[in-house]
Amino acid sequence: MKLDVIKLDGGKGGSIELSDDIFGIEDIRGDILQRVVTWQLAKRRAGTHKIKLRGEVNRTKKKMYRQKGTGGARHGSRSAAQFVGGAKVFGPVNRSHEFSLPKKVRALGLKHALSSKAKAGTLVVVDALTLDSAKTAGLRDSFGKLGLKNALVIAGPEIDANFKLAARNIPHLDVLPSIGLNVYDILRRDTLVLTRDAVDAINARFADRAPAEAAAEPAKKPARAKKAAKAPAEMEAA
Repeated sequence: MKLDVIKLDGGKGGSIELSDDIFGIEDIRGDILQRVVTWQLAKRRAGTHKIKLRGEVNRTKKKMYRQKGTGGARHGSRSAAQFVGGAKVFGPVNRSHEFSLPKKVRALGLKHALSSKAKAGTLVVVDALTLDSAKTAGLRDSFGKLGLKNALVIAGPEIDANFKLAARNIPHLDVLPSIGLNVYDILRRDTLVLTRDAVDAINARFADRAPAEAAAEPAKKPARAKKAAKAPAEMEAA
């Protein structure tokens, strides 16, 4: 698919060809996007919420009263959960909320997220993101003319220093290098803005995966061929 390229000042910057395998998926899988977003948010959880266990409560460990003969229930120390000031039962403890997700699912989720923006018409490609000076007001005016009020901007491998300084005080605007492209940030903003360098980086990112996946497939074929050759021999023996 072909998309027009614009400049930061609103002028025309030609056009660019986008890969249909990455930006042209028609059937957007919401379940894939949900899995990847859940995986991302689980990874960024700190997991530092914690309650005091019975051994951590600062109370005496002495037995309350003798075991039998009192007519009451048998208890140990007052740090038990049923007493005021005691420990908590089955509360949260320090742990990692992270879980694994196959690389193929993660890559597919990123493709579907990019394709969803292209399909909705909220994908913008700019020629370059460089500024002569770090002026927030000027950048805000430029984005206003382009109609970008809630956007994720993906620069090339490195973000221009002046552009980064000018954009950090603009609300509802996220700026990331191409290596930081992810599904959650794409979906949480209305518009996705890519530079030419970012598009090249995305194409290279998925091009590196294709040879590795293709090289892994032939390894399984000899086993199938061996099994198929063994079947006629067993039939002759029978």
